[in-house]
Amino acid sequence: MSPRDATPHPADSHDLIRVTGARVNNLRDVNVELPKRRLTAFTGISGSGKSSLVFGTIAAESQRLINETYSAFVQGFMPSLARPDVDVLDGLTTAIIVDQERLGADARSTVGTATDAHAMLRILFSRLGEPHVGPPTAFSFNVPTRIASGALEVEKGRGERKVVRKQVYLGGMCPRCEGRGSVNDLDLTAIYDDSRSLREGALLVPGYSMDGWYGRIFGGSGFFDMDKPIATYSPRELEDLLYKEPTKIKVDGINLTYEGVVTKIQRSMLSRDVDSLQPHVRAFVERAATFRTCPDCDGTRLTQESLSSRIHGANIAELCSMEIRDLAEWLRELDAPSVAPLLRALGETLDSFVEIGLGYLSLERPSGSLSGGEAQRVKMIRHLGSSLTDVTYVFDEPTIGMHPHDIQRMNDLLLRLRDKGNTVLVVEHKPETIAIADHVVDLGPRAGSEGGRIVFEGTVEGLRASDTVTGRHLDDRASLKDAVRERTEVLEVRGARTNNLQDVDVDVPLGVLTVITGVAGSGKSSLIHGSLSGREGVVTVDQSAIRGSRRSNPATYTGLLDPIRKAFAKATGTKPALFSANSEGACPSCNGAGVIYSDLAMMAGVATPCEACEGKRFQADVLEYTFAGKDISEVLAMSVDEATLFFGEGEARVPAAHKVLERLGDVGLGYVKLGQPLTTLSGGERQRLKLANHLGEKGAVYVLDEPTTGLHLADVAQLLGLLDRIVDSGRSVVVIEHHQAVMAHADWIIDLGPGAGHDGGRVVFEGTPADLVASRSTLTGQHLAAYVGG
Repeated sequence: MSPRDATPHPADSHDLIRVTGARVNNLRDVNVELPKRRLTAFTGISGSGKSSLVFGTIAAESQRLINETYSAFVQGFMPSLARPDVDVLDGLTTAIIVDQERLGADARSTVGTATDAHAMLRILFSRLGEPHVGPPTAFSFNVPTRIASGALEVEKGRGERKVVRKQVYLGGMCPRCEGRGSVNDLDLTAIYDDSRSLREGALLVPGYSMDGWYGRIFGGSGFFDMDKPIATYSPRELEDLLYKEPTKIKVDGINLTYEGVVTKIQRSMLSRDVDSLQPHVRAFVERAATFRTCPDCDGTRLTQESLSSRIHGANIAELCSMEIRDLAEWLRELDAPSVAPLLRALGETLDSFVEIGLGYLSLERPSGSLSGGEAQRVKMIRHLGSSLTDVTYVFDEPTIGMHPHDIQRMNDLLLRLRDKGNTVLVVEHKPETIAIADHVVDLGPRAGSEGGRIVFEGTVEGLRASDTVTGRHLDDRASLKDAVRERTEVLEVRGARTNNLQDVDVDVPLGVLTVITGVAGSGKSSLIHGSLSGREGVVTVDQSAIRGSRRSNPATYTGLLDPIRKAFAKATGTKPALFSANSEGACPSCNGAGVIYSDLAMMAGVATPCEACEGKRFQADVLEYTFAGKDISEVLAMSVDEATLFFGEGEARVPAAHKVLERLGDVGLGYVKLGQPLTTLSGGERQRLKLANHLGEKGAVYVLDEPTTGLHLADVAQLLGLLDRIVDSGRSVVVIEHHQAVMAHADWIIDLGPGAGHDGGRVVFEGTPADLVASRSTLTGQHLAAYVGG
């Protein structure tokens, strides 16, 4: 080798991602170097800053720099991203984020449309389907059939013209249900009270107050009398009130649009996935609307012409209703050289579903019904067969929603991505996945303002030997309880057939902690949400996301701010509205936001602290009013623990506020500031905030859907203590869970399986955890036995 060959190439010096001085959210000038083409796990308790470092700093800057390579015109159509608060970011590669955000919640979004599978199936039917119906759009329930008529003149060579009077653009959307598969009937008594007039509040639809814009629109439309009871309306007036199509009107010189109440409800509420609506709107829809299968398309969403076209006796709707693993087998038997590349690509996509453990899904499954873990794995599918290398893949707890049996499969996929020459960054709590990491970055030492620092960096063995919270708890194993509680009564479930359940009969015990287990897709959620949720006295805490703007915070979300504002108003002789940053007390310069936002078109907007209120969000004269020596901004700056002491005794005692604060402390959010924007909370913190909110509801039975999501190993013990307190208070808890520590702590286990999809849907075990470990008769039993060392 010549001396020149021995000299390192300059390009080989960029083998690290260097972060210097990161200060996003609670990060405290973090400096870290991450090896490229390795798997790095980020650990630490919930709220310690893992997501802020990985997603808010590294991935965010990578995406921002990629967006800047496009022209200003293209950037104008893209989300504008601000540069993270960091001194130096060096060595970045293209970041692909695979997070837990739910897939599109549109009512027409399915697993097939969210991936490329349905698009490829449509092309397949447009080429091979008999009889031939039309192009791929003829098999799409998102495309209506359009007919254009009129004169179209086309000039040719020597002045020749061809006139087309009618053109049909064929789509597959069922016209009756508009591609949703279901039609709805509205209960008009849930929409209005006909004994009242509009001005008296006859409309019962959320948000339809006559004190604001709706009052001006209805009053200025001139279509009906605002002071006349609806029961006395003429047929024409009632038609205009409920069903009038959007109509331009002018009110006080302002151009507005009037639209019938039912027409607007259909467009703004019923056309969307019910689960994506805000809770109070969802409650209204569930009360006012009855959904039933569309009688024209029998729920297939497609026209009869589309359904008439078949390949080997099956139409596209029948294929989409199959479990994906069965569809993959069907496709393998199809011999069609003319579309060989299409068959190969579709087969690879379907095989990826099976490989990643989602073979039990069907392409017709609504994407909004997928859990966060399922949605994350669906997003992974397009990357599994990718030829790209030297890419940074960023995962947010990829093992969420996975049975211990499936975690090994996910670990293999992560290692495959790394071995192709990619950098894999994983935010994770599960020891089984942390164990495969080449490099570990542990953040802490605690959460919120007490976290945001690197407390360990190195190998898994080094982490295990360290004295960090993660290191101390990495090998934690819960043990089976010496004695279990005796049930008081049971909730009977008989003949449950939701989704893949096969006439399940089971008794869910009350007065105890019951855990529902089973591999992903075995029917756990179908059993609980289909047969228990909605019953009187049952409070369900599911995995749906908390929706909140940058103005929302724990105090507003939990209702804590209401008793605090009333206490301030009573002590100062003023109105409660003065102590709301969203109402009369808001700083007029920033409208209560605390910052001034400057929109810079296609460039990232700039947020600067408001100079008038110094970021406190309130008018100066409002801050002169104090309660027990504190103004309202000082109260919102308190942590939950500080506020619990403040409002718990002495002249500041507010029992209603103290009760909410105790619930927040019970779920481990004592460090969170009352006025901290919800947008800065981690996924685990948001879920626990939601749990704390639901604990205030009156119910005899609490149903929790994977409450350990986003929880650090050290926090699981605190959660188990909370569940014990709920049961000991005389209530019942039913938990859908994969975490072995929760299974071991249960009084009763109901295990579903034995497999997923049509291989599941049956109860394979009922009994105590000790009996499950002793029998080892199911996959769950085998893994729980290994976990407790039985």
